[in-house]
Amino acid sequence: MSTGKEGLVFKSTGSWYKVNMADGRFLACRVRGKLKLARLKTTNPVAVGDKVMVVNDPHHPGTGIINKVLPRRNFVMRKSVHKTEHGHLLAANIDQAVLMVTVNHPKTSLGFIDRFLVSTEAYRIPTCLFINKIDLYDKQDKQAMANMITVYEAIGSKCYPVSVKKQQGLAMLDGFLADKTTLFAGHSGTGKSTLMNTLHPGIAQKVGEVSAAANKGVHTTTFAEMFTIAENTRVIDTPGIKELGLIDIGDHELADYFPEMRALLGQCKFNNCRHTHEPKCAVMAAVEQGRIALSRYESYLSMLANVDTRR
Repeated sequence: MSTGKEGLVFKSTGSWYKVNMADGRFLACRVRGKLKLARLKTTNPVAVGDKVMVVNDPHHPGTGIINKVLPRRNFVMRKSVHKTEHGHLLAANIDQAVLMVTVNHPKTSLGFIDRFLVSTEAYRIPTCLFINKIDLYDKQDKQAMANMITVYEAIGSKCYPVSVKKQQGLAMLDGFLADKTTLFAGHSGTGKSTLMNTLHPGIAQKVGEVSAAANKGVHTTTFAEMFTIAENTRVIDTPGIKELGLIDIGDHELADYFPEMRALLGQCKFNNCRHTHEPKCAVMAAVEQGRIALSRYESYLSMLANVDTRR
């Protein structure tokens, strides 16, 4: 039996996948049932960015069946909203990630940012923050943004203050995105879809409005989708993420995904130190001395306790 032809998944709708074949055409595909038995516990066996093998569906002419997912270079996964022991793949085989955040209108919690950074750090995916809506910030918001930049640039996550609506701070985009596949993620209402439209007007992603009552984003993008905006340059727009529970990261390895904690590896008195109460803990000492941001340490503790922080 033929193993089929290779394709690249551009869109996932849960049951159907939009796959770009080698000849340039897009093919609507379904998943062969046995793929769902893969070792990785996920609610979606195939993700946007996956390289897959496709055969023609004899029962539905003009469509295909995905019968194999080729090995992934990396992926970003969040905990499933419906199945707590399962993950939901946001995307696979990406070169870098951008987390769209807003200090206000709506507010992005530091706990959410830290969880996303842990998820990408687990696969060494370079991740930066686009701090959007700077045109709306008052003096207090600007101070909060300055503090955010200090914290995250200190751990290697570049921060870009931007106003997508006013086209401020976007001059760097072409060079930043060139020849890469970039995942864009964030809460609903932070401006991801507006930025997608700015990058390529043909994308025409539906733009949502922020609920004034709750000051939280209204979900607009239902499924992840990848777009080609230039040769060898692709962007992935993902659904607005409300929560980002971690999965498949053990308690004793969690600190490894905090770069500032990883830098202190081997300096605690105990090899199995969890940095919570142990004597002569290098991490807790660094927090007390201000070398590790208190907000980051609190996020670490909340992840250990499996609590979704809402600061």
